[in-house]
Amino acid sequence: MNSLWRYEQDDFVSQFFQIHAENPQARLIKQAVEIIRKGGVVVYPTDSAYALGCQIGDKNAIERVRFLRKLDKQHNFTLLCCDLSQMGTFAKIDTATFRLLKAHIPGPYTFVLNATREVPRLLMHEKRRTIGLRVPSNPIVLALLEELGEPLMSVSLILPGDEEPMTDPYEIRQRLEHHVDLIIDGGFGDLKASTVIDLSGDEPEVIRVGCGDPAPFLAPA
Repeated sequence: MNSLWRYEQDDFVSQFFQIHAENPQARLIKQAVEIIRKGGVVVYPTDSAYALGCQIGDKNAIERVRFLRKLDKQHNFTLLCCDLSQMGTFAKIDTATFRLLKAHIPGPYTFVLNATREVPRLLMHEKRRTIGLRVPSNPIVLALLEELGEPLMSVSLILPGDEEPMTDPYEIRQRLEHHVDLIIDGGFGDLKASTVIDLSGDEPEVIRVGCGDPAPFLAPA
């Protein structure tokens, strides 16, 4: 039987945590991280749009996320990191890239970088061996990352057929409560996902314009 089967059944209902956007309750953060460590797929707020996430090395959870988003193997997953130092464990960062990153994190940017061997193969772009990385400024996510002690695998919560991310936690609950293990209500999310900047080549390339201002990464006209 398909391992995703039970997550499509009406008798499976996700948990729903209302976590304070500025002062996350430690008890709920610990419970959320326990769910993640046990293989759970969670919906959580970021400093841009809501996102889907799971533990970075959990193949079954990652496949569930891929299934929900209908993602192919060329999709660049993102690792949410707590700081620039942690990013350096999972991506190859030279001096120029370090300076560029330092000037724009934390914030609503995702940076595509060449992955190190620390990144599980199933998370990397199949042909380019790159990975998306970001350091968000959202207190809930930062609390999750601190408690988890490692990056969180993440993709924007843009469901198949939708053009924009979902913003209302109660609408998210209505649509996904039979498909994920936990939904974190941290208030309304943004209508835009993060801005994606590819730093894996010789020059920065803007892949997607979202919440972050792309201007610093555009070549002069």
